[in-house]
Amino acid sequence: MLPMSLAQIAQVVQGRLHQVPDPDAVVAGPTVIDSRQARDGCLFVAFVGDQVDGHDFASAAVAAGAVGVLASRPVAGPTIVVPNVLDALRTLTSWTAQKMPGTTCIGVTGSSGKTSTKDLLGQVLCRSGSTIVTAGSQNNEIGVPLTVLGAPSDTEYLVLEMGARGIGHLSYLTGMVPLDVSLVLNVGSAHAGEFGGREATAQAKGELVEALSSDGTALLNLDDPLVAAMASRSKAPVTYFGCSPQAPIRAENVALDERGRPRFDLITPAGNAPVTLQLLGVHQVSNALATAAVAYTLGMGTAEIADALSCAVATTGSRMQLHERDDGVTVIDDAYNANPDSMAAALRALTSVGGADRRTVAVIGEMRELGAESPAEHRAVGELAGGLGVEVVVGIGGVEAGQVVAGAAAKGAVTHLTADRGAAADLLAGLLKPGDLVLVKASLGAGLQALVRDLLDESTGR
Repeated sequence: MLPMSLAQIAQVVQGRLHQVPDPDAVVAGPTVIDSRQARDGCLFVAFVGDQVDGHDFASAAVAAGAVGVLASRPVAGPTIVVPNVLDALRTLTSWTAQKMPGTTCIGVTGSSGKTSTKDLLGQVLCRSGSTIVTAGSQNNEIGVPLTVLGAPSDTEYLVLEMGARGIGHLSYLTGMVPLDVSLVLNVGSAHAGEFGGREATAQAKGELVEALSSDGTALLNLDDPLVAAMASRSKAPVTYFGCSPQAPIRAENVALDERGRPRFDLITPAGNAPVTLQLLGVHQVSNALATAAVAYTLGMGTAEIADALSCAVATTGSRMQLHERDDGVTVIDDAYNANPDSMAAALRALTSVGGADRRTVAVIGEMRELGAESPAEHRAVGELAGGLGVEVVVGIGGVEAGQVVAGAAAKGAVTHLTADRGAAADLLAGLLKPGDLVLVKASLGAGLQALVRDLLDESTGR
């Protein structure tokens, strides 16, 4: 964070100092909420969670080098005590953002593709200036402040992934960090159970556009009608991207290579240039166009954007990452998150890579936060897998997995239903054979990242 003394921080957040021998001690390192990440110069923020109370780990953070602790009660070591830690973190973030006038702040939201697009933006914009992006998927009321507070003072581009679980969430985040560019990718079925439908999702996602002043820029996906309609909510100029011929920033001549990687011609108002992505799946074209729209808006040339996109790789783990086992089995790890839209994209990518000469296996866990539509959405995923020609579908879990398997079986796929990750690993150890292409996908809470590790472990035949 910007160098600040404990006394200054206390003044900004209206807290009181407790056991602070040196109020002028300077915090110049990151802000952390996990004591295991504490290091010299950092500020440790103690949250009370459902399972863990950060206050219990404050002394460990100080021992590891934290200059002080932001807490809601006194702890051992230098402490800034505040009534509400989250409110104090928000205040500190807002103050910090105001002290970064030379930084262009870019907000990214959408039902799917946020993390992949954010990762692309980091690799493209760094060619133009110093760039900081959200780590992983830290896109909520805690993750956004941690990203802002972790940005050096010379940051030119700050890319903030912003998620929402309901109406008002994006307004809360943008209230902390005024945006210069708002990028909306899509409106899908993710978190439908929380939002109450796609129209409500669009209402919430559009808050990112409403937050802009007239000096900003809204970048909207013309291929998604609910996103395109957000133009009426923007005080700022709007630029569209997409595969639509009407989009000024668009893709033409889209094709996939033998490994399912897209190539296309990038078209901008300034010209065109070929792009060959290193990423898997045709859905990455939309993410690449969104990235190109941001880069073009910020002054990068078309050829430079195309070259940067062509060199970009997946940087967040478990996002359509290919792993080749020594026995000829290929594992596609997409176990970080899942919703109906991203599941469909992953299944299409699986079949595009598999082609006619490789057996395709989809290992599918639960998609969470779908509300009353969850059983139908899971069955639809199974039906899509079978309809696309996925040969083997393995469902992991309870009722939802049963729906996936039932849907896939109805479309002719060979199916297996397993209770948990261990049972699935045992099944796959005997099922997989050289040449197979295996997709592993589920919501993060399903824990299938551990299954990917099982599949890549030597004991399963690597």
